Amino acid sequence: MKIHNTEILPGANEVIKIPVGRIPTGNQILIRAHVYRSLIDGPTALILAGVHGDEVNGVEIVRQAIASDMFRTIQRGTIIAIPVLNVYGFINFSREVPDGKDVNRSFPGSLRGSLASRVARIISKKIIPEVDFGVDFHTGGRSIYNFPQIRYTAGDEVARELAMAFKAPQILAKKTISKSLRKYAQDKGKRILVFEGGENLRLDDYSIANALNGLRRLLIHQDMLPGTLPPDQPSWHYLKSSWLRAPQAGIFQWTKGSGQMVAKGEPIGSISDPYGLECTPLRADETGHIIGHSNMPVVTQGDALFHIAYQPA
Repeated sequence: MKIHNTEILPGANEVIKIPVGRIPTGNQILIRAHVYRSLIDGPTALILAGVHGDEVNGVEIVRQAIASDMFRTIQRGTIIAIPVLNVYGFINFSREVPDGKDVNRSFPGSLRGSLASRVARIISKKIIPEVDFGVDFHTGGRSIYNFPQIRYTAGDEVARELAMAFKAPQILAKKTISKSLRKYAQDKGKRILVFEGGENLRLDDYSIANALNGLRRLLIHQDMLPGTLPPDQPSWHYLKSSWLRAPQAGIFQWTKGSGQMVAKGEPIGSISDPYGLECTPLRADETGHIIGHSNMPVVTQGDALFHIAYQPA
């Protein structure tokens, strides 16, 4: 295997430093890829985080997996672990790169394009060709808390099997998004699962623990790690989801949050005016589970408030 002019031999562990650019002071920005190879042939798994720079919970998941030496016990195949893809966003506490563009809407990217496009191109050119499957770790954005969930491409049975092996508390079939990493990889015959858990710019121990357990389950299922599968936990599998949005501006309070089951028409929160004169109840528009909710106390009309998964598989 060769990544960025570095050959990784069977049985070797390497940290590959891939230059992606420089900040205005001249300091070089590097993407660090930790590569673990077994002596025995097998699939190659990509373990990725930090596509959005402010989603530090995902970064911490991959960091803990590396620090705990989870991958050093690899018994088959190869693992490529990248804790921080969007280094620019990470050091600036930003979802995007400095030009304001989203790396996860820039695939396959171009070395002559925007900064986001150049970051995407490095992964699509140097990493994805080596990969068979992977997990991309994310959190909710802009004060959205996501209950731990694994998303796979709707209609893809191989991806579904991988998601069932990971077995997060919530399993969700989702269509791919144009120019996203998952869409680009899918077009190349690679299956990328997306884990969502926690909130941007915050660490969430519950999401981290579920992510690490799911990752271990997945890699054991693929015979890439030794050991027995961690104990099963309750898990719900849904085929659809939708956002309940603010019908008006005001002060938002939720009475039911992520992880809770709701019935259609059930009160789950309210929006009040700041003067104590009006209060509008919010009711679930589907029967299912809340898999994400807003922690923003002041909202405007149209803001995303509750993400509800429904239609059980």
